Amino acid sequence: MAVEDEGLRVFQSVKIKIGKVAIQKEDLQKYHNRDTWFQLQHVDADSEVQGKVHLELRLSEVITDTGVVCHKLATRIVECQGLPIVNGQCDPYATVTLAGPFRSEAKKTKVKRKTNNPQFDEVFYFEVTRPCSYSKKSHFDFEEEDVDKLEIRVDLWNASNLKFGDEFLGELRIPLKVLRQSSSYEAWYFLQPRDNGSKSLKPDDLGSLRLNVVYTEDHVFSSDYYSPLRDLLLKSADVEPVSASAAHILGEVCREKQEAAVPLVRLFLHYGRVVPFISAIASAEVKRTQDPNTIFRGNSLASKCIDETMKLAGMHYLHVTLKPAIEEICQSHKPCEIDPVKLKDGENLENNMENLRQYVDRVFHAITESGVSCPTVMCDIFFSLREAAAKRFQDDPDVRYTAVSSFIFLRFFAPAILSPNLFQLTPHHTDPQTSRTLTLISKTVQTLGSLSKSKSASFKESYMATFYEFFNEQKYADAVKNFLDLISSSGRRDPKSVEQPIVLKEGFMIKRAQGRKRFGMKNFKKRWFRLTNHEFTYHKSKGDQPLYSIPIENILAVEKLEEESFKMKNMFQVIQPERALYIQANNCVEAKDWIDILTKVSQCNQKRLTVYHPSAYLSGHWLCCRAPSDSAPGCSPCTGGLPANIQLDIDGDRETERIYSLFNLYMSKLEKMQEACGSKSVYDGPEQEEYSTFVIDDPQETYKTLKQVIAGVGALEQEHAQYKRDKFKKTKYGSQEHPIGDKSFQNYIRQQSETSTHSI
Repeated sequence: MAVEDEGLRVFQSVKIKIGKVAIQKEDLQKYHNRDTWFQLQHVDADSEVQGKVHLELRLSEVITDTGVVCHKLATRIVECQGLPIVNGQCDPYATVTLAGPFRSEAKKTKVKRKTNNPQFDEVFYFEVTRPCSYSKKSHFDFEEEDVDKLEIRVDLWNASNLKFGDEFLGELRIPLKVLRQSSSYEAWYFLQPRDNGSKSLKPDDLGSLRLNVVYTEDHVFSSDYYSPLRDLLLKSADVEPVSASAAHILGEVCREKQEAAVPLVRLFLHYGRVVPFISAIASAEVKRTQDPNTIFRGNSLASKCIDETMKLAGMHYLHVTLKPAIEEICQSHKPCEIDPVKLKDGENLENNMENLRQYVDRVFHAITESGVSCPTVMCDIFFSLREAAAKRFQDDPDVRYTAVSSFIFLRFFAPAILSPNLFQLTPHHTDPQTSRTLTLISKTVQTLGSLSKSKSASFKESYMATFYEFFNEQKYADAVKNFLDLISSSGRRDPKSVEQPIVLKEGFMIKRAQGRKRFGMKNFKKRWFRLTNHEFTYHKSKGDQPLYSIPIENILAVEKLEEESFKMKNMFQVIQPERALYIQANNCVEAKDWIDILTKVSQCNQKRLTVYHPSAYLSGHWLCCRAPSDSAPGCSPCTGGLPANIQLDIDGDRETERIYSLFNLYMSKLEKMQEACGSKSVYDGPEQEEYSTFVIDDPQETYKTLKQVIAGVGALEQEHAQYKRDKFKKTKYGSQEHPIGDKSFQNYIRQQSETSTHSI
């Protein structure tokens, strides 16, 4: 729409609603996790309703002065719950109308400001008069046609200051015949849309929309109900072979591996068992892999579980690493198109290539310099992947890198660069030009991280191969390897590790003599320091034998040292069980780098300190707290681990309930898998086609686990059924839990009555 004002043309965008798709709650399960086409319906404000109303009706006899009997109806609006928020507010009120063929009397409640759960508690009186004399009766003997013609209508409105008037929130209609059996009536109602006669248009006039709906509804018991199934799941990492474990079996029977991965990862994260579980299933997958070039390339349970772990534990890390660079790219908006066919008029190919090269460098360095911020749980998993790949393909020196890069670059950073809005790096979809720039950056960074031997040839487009020549230097490969070394060098080292020590950082610094002799000189000397994932050492010169070594597990804390200790800047301390090593870096940046990386490799040590001395121990006391003993506890809290280790809010019982629901949903597949185990046990020939979809390495162990799973699921199913029976026995239709209009309750009652009929 264009508006002209004194020669100035202003364009305004107008959003027009085309239509809507509405699915009843009780029908959601029908469409769970599958693509379905739905007819668009017309959008009508009068039909967009939600919430429920608590209402009471009471009919009483009143004798007038002339002896005529009147029936007075008292209508009490008690409260409402769950009303919608309209334009950021909800100021509800209700109108109550007694309506019939020849009368309509309406009354209105007060407006309740700023609440969508208003407490009205207002009573309105209406007269229902009959021309007859008074006589005592147990109830009111209305004539049938009179009762059927009268009704109470309650309309809910949102009081608005807008010129368009108040917004309709919903209505309910109650015929007075509900008072035939008793003079009082009380119930909760779901609000209903208003029938305004606007259904003349055909449902297919607006077209249709394809949706994939994922719907889950979990009814969670207390924790002890889930103990058998939960214990069976949590010991999955210890089952030999892991394919016979309950968690692996879930991945086998689910239609999509993602279905199983989401609750499994959350459950194992909650109980601190995700690393051993993923290590076990990843190791099993590596053993089945024949070609190192295809390692972790499929959508297996292991790859989906690692993806989900990175999504949960690594979101903060992703934001810290990429968000500043992505924001700069979105704001500066430099042209970066390098496809000659797509160049716009006036654009220069060389300039665009330079813009893109700068962006790629910015993002690449942000990633490769972020190793110290990578969450510990991710580092531990990457360490396991590296170990498993190196052990399986011992003749391939690069596989220990590609096993990790296939996740951190291809499945973590590259997708976030490509679609930043999906990872909350941008508030909305990027414009077409920025989206194209991010696509080119993502493809380049992904190729840099893959450490492919023929990188230029990996591009289908010739212009990408030409552009990649900018990065065909050893320094980029070295940066990737150093980054991968750091994030896959876990402090939880396996004594049976096949890896040689990985050098993480080295360089000259000045150290203070530790005074191992009581009266020895405590002077400062320049030494060559070297950090691996096994130990921290210093040498007289590069290449010499170490003069002193600190095993990583003996590092209790790494902290700055206050300048007053030795009147020297850029000092830090590596605290050990018996003493601290005082070191001076060349500058403040280098000091921070050493502190961060030493903290990174030692942060899982079991005996890490919580307090330390920020100053040195000199002249018989600590300078910071004046404590006389060199073994006195610290006086200041340690700075702690790195900020990327975020605590997740996970309900372990809910995740176990979700897993139970999946097992229950795929019970027929569990039984089919049992048959497959039996077939494999007694028939040592070609595998039957109907059983070939299952991975069964040990039929006896797998069958044993399946039997336990089916028993655990069956026990929980009985508990759920009993709970529903008890709940519906105690709950009447029209209660707060099941208001009138609750179709799920009606369907359950119908099913129960049909079951009873069949059983009879």
